[in-house]
Amino acid sequence: MSSSDDSVGTYEACLSTLTADNATESPTAEALLQCITSTYDASIDSTNASVDAFFLLYAASLVFFMQTGFAMIAAGCVKINNVQNTLLKNLLDACGASLGFYTVGYAFAFGGSDPNDPNAETTFIGTENFFLMDVPNDSFWLFQFAFCATSATIVAGTLAERCQMTAYLLYSTFLAAFVYPVVVHSIWSVNGFLSASNPNPLWGVGTVDFAGSLVVHLTGGMTALIATKILGPRSGRFFDLRGKPLEEPLDMPGHSVALQCLGTFILWFGWYGFNAGSILLVTPPGNDLVISHTAICTTLSAASGCIMTLFISTIIKEHFTGEFTFNLQYAMNGCLSGLVAITAGCSIVESWASIVIGLVAGGIYLLFSHYLVKKRIDDAVDAIPVHMLNGIWGAIAVGLFAEPNLMESVYGQSEKVGWFYMWGRGSGDGTLLACQLIGILWVVGWVLGMMTPFFWALHYFGYLRSDSLEEVVGLDIGYTGGFHQQARRYSLNNELEGKMDDYMAEYEHRKRERAYVRKNAHPVKKILDKSPLPASSLHNESLHGNSYHGRKVITSNMIESLDATAPNSSSRNLDSSQASNGRSSLDGSRGSRVSPSMARVSEDFHDQEKAT
Repeated sequence: MSSSDDSVGTYEACLSTLTADNATESPTAEALLQCITSTYDASIDSTNASVDAFFLLYAASLVFFMQTGFAMIAAGCVKINNVQNTLLKNLLDACGASLGFYTVGYAFAFGGSDPNDPNAETTFIGTENFFLMDVPNDSFWLFQFAFCATSATIVAGTLAERCQMTAYLLYSTFLAAFVYPVVVHSIWSVNGFLSASNPNPLWGVGTVDFAGSLVVHLTGGMTALIATKILGPRSGRFFDLRGKPLEEPLDMPGHSVALQCLGTFILWFGWYGFNAGSILLVTPPGNDLVISHTAICTTLSAASGCIMTLFISTIIKEHFTGEFTFNLQYAMNGCLSGLVAITAGCSIVESWASIVIGLVAGGIYLLFSHYLVKKRIDDAVDAIPVHMLNGIWGAIAVGLFAEPNLMESVYGQSEKVGWFYMWGRGSGDGTLLACQLIGILWVVGWVLGMMTPFFWALHYFGYLRSDSLEEVVGLDIGYTGGFHQQARRYSLNNELEGKMDDYMAEYEHRKRERAYVRKNAHPVKKILDKSPLPASSLHNESLHGNSYHGRKVITSNMIESLDATAPNSSSRNLDSSQASNGRSSLDGSRGSRVSPSMARVSEDFHDQEKAT
């Protein structure tokens, strides 16, 4: 239908309406014009609302598609016998985050917030809109959920190849339902005490985090650091199987660099929705320019971070070895570091500043990646230097490079801007930089205070670390029901000096024992005894404070047991004295903590094993 037909239809509709309201007189030209104008305004508002909703849904789709990128990177960074388990855990992250954010997370983050309320009160947490009740904009919920899922997924790769499935589901739900929403409320809600959109922001400006360097990446990166510190490193990464520190950390390359590169490109693609979509509305005048500028800064920072990391790593390699080689993994993580760092200020820094931010981000990643290895902190995908450290740098960069005109167009104020621009005005006012530092301290303190006791509780009750034998033979066996990659099994057999069958036999024996105990032990007694199931976790309460979380004792016993057994042995049962103490041949350090009732169940199991 042409515009002229629409005009005629609008005119006739208004004429009919006005005539029906006043049948005795013909409608005046003024009344007819007012009706037509109101009709057109309502039509434009409806169209704008539809365009904004579509824009937000499209941006949310791009952000959620980043889950694919995280999954591909994590899958590529692990051994092939852990791929299915890793992918399932990434899936559980998104599922746990969706349920947690639906039930209470969104309410804690934005419940009761009205962006148009000039008298909004400052609160610590939201108190309305639980279970999406009375939510005014469903597309906004979906967009914020995609951000929440991203924060939870950052942790998944760090803990790869050694964490239990239960821990993933529990931490992702807790993070999405409570920890992350409180950070969101404080910085992004109009009621937040650090929010730049608060009617009375902190020191007149508040903490500026346009798309989530602090809210998303620092929260996820800090959680990853806490989790991996408590969980401990992968077997053989920094210690040998007897717990002796290695002179040089063992390099554990993933099975597929191609998947890692694919994941990096997917994340870069999704980041355009992540950053540009954070404007939320596309129809207001001037927002189209902000979106375009945001996408350009995102691109430049990613590119400069990649080039910087590749350049520095190549120069260092050539200096120490004389070989001029390029490291693809460093380049990919440098690219992601630039993306993380620009996220906070992508809409309010100039394009040249985005290049500087990306260059510094690449250097920060490379420096702290090596520092973590030096401190024996095992990060399987380098998520901590990429997300945590560059999330901090991104927030600081806003305090240095926020440009006055861009601050005016995005946040409606240009009095307190980046420190370098304040010096250009002849003032050393660092108010914005100080607000950014306070935001960093708040996020670090909150996540540290919440997630540390949470992961220690998982650690204490044996729900965090996977079984030692599962780590050796691969988590795919214990969690996804099979090990079908025979070529990889033969490779592992060579690595373990031909003892793969022994490890598998011991693992199957331990698995049957755990199943028997769970089935036959009295449920009340299991709780009252506070006794962990046999071999349920090497990281139980008796091993707290141990630098290697007990593996130096237990795995040493395992090796001695295997060394004393013929290579063609198919099983290894407990003798009666061991069973009476509730110990397996691979779990000798835990015998003193197994209760008599649990020991009797274990003894019954071994009697049945001998009988068969």
